[in-house]
Amino acid sequence: MTSSDRLSLNQATVKYADLATALSVTQEAGISSIGLWREPVADVGLRQAVAMVADSGLRVSSLCRGGFFTASDPALRSQALDENRRAIEEIAALAEAGAPGSAPVLVLVAGGLPEGDRDLAGARARAGDAVAELAIDAAGAGVVLAVEPMHPLYAADRGVVSTLGQALDLVEDLSPDVAGVVVDTFHVWWDPTLAEQLARAQGRIASYQVCDWITPFPGDALLSRGMMGAGHIDFAGITALVEKAGYTGDIEVEIFNQEIWNSDPLAVARRTVQAFGTTVGR
Repeated sequence: MTSSDRLSLNQATVKYADLATALSVTQEAGISSIGLWREPVADVGLRQAVAMVADSGLRVSSLCRGGFFTASDPALRSQALDENRRAIEEIAALAEAGAPGSAPVLVLVAGGLPEGDRDLAGARARAGDAVAELAIDAAGAGVVLAVEPMHPLYAADRGVVSTLGQALDLVEDLSPDVAGVVVDTFHVWWDPTLAEQLARAQGRIASYQVCDWITPFPGDALLSRGMMGAGHIDFAGITALVEKAGYTGDIEVEIFNQEIWNSDPLAVARRTVQAFGTTVGR
């Protein structure tokens, strides 16, 4: 496949679209793959979602998201692990329903610091323990757990795993068949050791996500992602390093941006195709 054939529309980019609409606009825009989110799947129920994916003829590139397992309280930790086990079952079923080339990849966001907790290293260690425990379930289901490092901006409330190096540390003792990493340009583009860590990630990249870093930030830093080409990221350079590390799967466009969310989903999908083709796809 060419790079453009590998384009996948992550549902977050058309956040307000339900599952049926997301599948439809992906098809209409000529995109052959979709990255799913658990909430729209839950809205219709897993059985119906599986049928809808099968009917769509689209590949499934990943399911977002699992994780959020940094709690120190044993009861909360147990609840988080059980929720992740359900997510493992969901992506296994959805990927099986998708077109050939679908990826049984569950994206994991570690979670932030528990309330009142300032032990960042301890929270990160608990995230690693959780991934190791869930790897047993993932192996049984044929699923790959993909740890996503998040920009340090989100370390307190969303992701204590802040660099690609830290994500690789969490999975290095596990088989690449069950545990890998997500490379999201928004979260890693700034890292001065990125080239070194991508070389280290040989065979470990389970998902590649793209969007741009735009300035100035809007009021909500969570919604500061832009369409490719609108900001500061060198997509050609990062994509070359990702492919050199052995990644040949779908490339998801995942954008959190209020203006884009407020736009017509089909128009966003078509805009995504154009922007991808002139940045990543070229």
